[in-house]
Amino acid sequence: HIATSLPLPSERDHLRPRIDLIVFVIDIKSKCSLKNVEASLAYVDGSFFLGKVCFLVTGVGRVNCCSVEINAISKLGEAYSSPVLFCELELEGVRVATAQRLLRMLQICAGLVSGFSALSFNLLMRNSADD
Repeated sequence: HIATSLPLPSERDHLRPRIDLIVFVIDIKSKCSLKNVEASLAYVDGSFFLGKVCFLVTGVGRVNCCSVEINAISKLGEAYSSPVLFCELELEGVRVATAQRLLRMLQICAGLVSGFSALSFNLLMRNSADD
């Protein structure tokens, strides 16, 4: 499901499926995009950040058009102990690879991959980013 911001409308709570992963999309060309994500973070339970949230930063192929600092986004990922993925959606190969990566993250967060939990996956992401 896609939402432009949080909180989600409560009138359909009884019909909403379980939420296994939240992907916050930040367009690097839009300060409004970052502000919307920052405002939405307040509506996510703190325990949910342990492996079930990630930040997807789009538009990274056009660094000269950036309105949002990469450093600010990295700090956001650190503050919420959540991975930050960077991609350029206009390139089909990158778009497909990003979709596959997000799908794999979702499978792990939903408990569909034996031997992995959302928390262990988050630790693996953190260790690979530190290398």
